Amino acid sequence: MSFLELNGITKSFGPVGVLHGVNLTVGQGEVVGLVGDNGAGKSTLMKIVTGMYTADEGTITLDGASILHNSPGERRNLGIEMIYQDLALARQQDVASNIFLGREPVRKVLGMSFVDRATMKRDAQTMIDRLGARLPAINRPVGSFSGGQQQSVAIARALTFGPKIVIMDEPTAALAVREVQSVLDLIRQLKDEGIGVILISHRLNDVLSVTDRIAVLHQGRVSANLTTSETTMTDVVSAIVGGADMAEAAAHESRG
Repeated sequence: MSFLELNGITKSFGPVGVLHGVNLTVGQGEVVGLVGDNGAGKSTLMKIVTGMYTADEGTITLDGASILHNSPGERRNLGIEMIYQDLALARQQDVASNIFLGREPVRKVLGMSFVDRATMKRDAQTMIDRLGARLPAINRPVGSFSGGQQQSVAIARALTFGPKIVIMDEPTAALAVREVQSVLDLIRQLKDEGIGVILISHRLNDVLSVTDRIAVLHQGRVSANLTTSETTMTDVVSAIVGGADMAEAAAHESRG
């Protein structure tokens, strides 16, 4: 059963149509790849899911209930988390400060509220341990970490508040090979925990290795909805370039 369901999503910016009746579903514990060339509409579609943009037409339901008129904060509280490509980390702050950024636990002392640093540190360590992430030290600024370690912190932040759907925008784009495997393993872990994942990526090998289905956006429309286990790299590339001939697909594949 689909947990997140988008039907007939359209979006224009002035005279420019970006999305044209997009349908997309994600089940609990399902990893769905969202691929397409730059300008295909992937980011716009995800910003509509998170509530940053409003769709011109169409419906969005989460667990059967419409979230079309919910604010971004309300959607986050309902369990939709997005990890942006730039990670949006406070790089001068430590791990706990980043995980609880904007949602810090507080304790009362003599009627006054203070940020509960001890709880933050304990809960941050628990989440890092749960992920099996290898970090040099939890009290160091995250800006001193490698790209993969920073990605782990961003994933930990998304998981701390019990998400149901996690959207990941190019999570492996700037990582070394060993770190890519670590992030893909984390995605598999989310799946095992029943969390739905939407993976936006240009790295088709990563998409093919970790997803259950692949939705291909082409000029604002879903041009293909592929079952990963029955799909080849050439199938995906052909759908991305719009069913062009295999020579063009092969050229695109060699670049990817």
